[in-house]
Amino acid sequence: MTCVWCYAFSRRFVRAKAAFLHSTMSGHGHGHGQGHGCGCEAEHEPAERGLEYGLYRRIDLEKLQCLNESRDGDGKLVFKPWDQRNERDKYVDSDADEELLFNIPFTGSVKLKGIIISGENDDSHPAEVRLYKNIPQMSFDDTGREPEQAFRLNRDPVAELEYPTKIARFSNVQHLSIHISKNFGAESTRVYYIGLRGEYSEAYRHEVTICNYEASANPADHKVESIIPQTNFIS
Repeated sequence: MTCVWCYAFSRRFVRAKAAFLHSTMSGHGHGHGQGHGCGCEAEHEPAERGLEYGLYRRIDLEKLQCLNESRDGDGKLVFKPWDQRNERDKYVDSDADEELLFNIPFTGSVKLKGIIISGENDDSHPAEVRLYKNIPQMSFDDTGREPEQAFRLNRDPVAELEYPTKIARFSNVQHLSIHISKNFGAESTRVYYIGLRGEYSEAYRHEVTICNYEASANPADHKVESIIPQTNFIS
């Protein structure tokens, strides 16, 4: 399991240090007017993270499946823009038990670098997630196999915690399966947002032309008109 606290602490330390250095270097700028040298790392971060979490646009939503969703089609709703991640009108609930299985086809090839999973701030929040790659039409019967990576989750109602993936294992992903195997003890699981961070490359189609060549000609297939020369006799 990946330690998300170490990763989150290191990111916050780096950002705090960068903001401190920037404010120190641009301190004179504030003295000349309010419009100079904002230097606020936090103000620029949301826009940058919004771009980083743009892989939802590369999902083939028409083919996306969510198994054990309580209402058909709700699983597609949690893949949404970064600035909508905290909206509560779109979500998915599990049905028979706490498990959910998302089968996510991409329109090209993805290098997955991180994932955010946000739910309600109660026991219905996902507690464990398992990631699989390139297994189209995956079912719950297939979840017994070893995942590419698994995470123990913390409650994250504001979608702040990113779980970094092992990039070497997720460098060529055309299909991603996300198995939420348990929550914190509720009968059903609720998910508001799933964010995917990474890189995308277009899928190229290579057309193959098949040519048939004859080993030997078949006279029956090739009609040859007989030409009878006309001879003019001079008597």
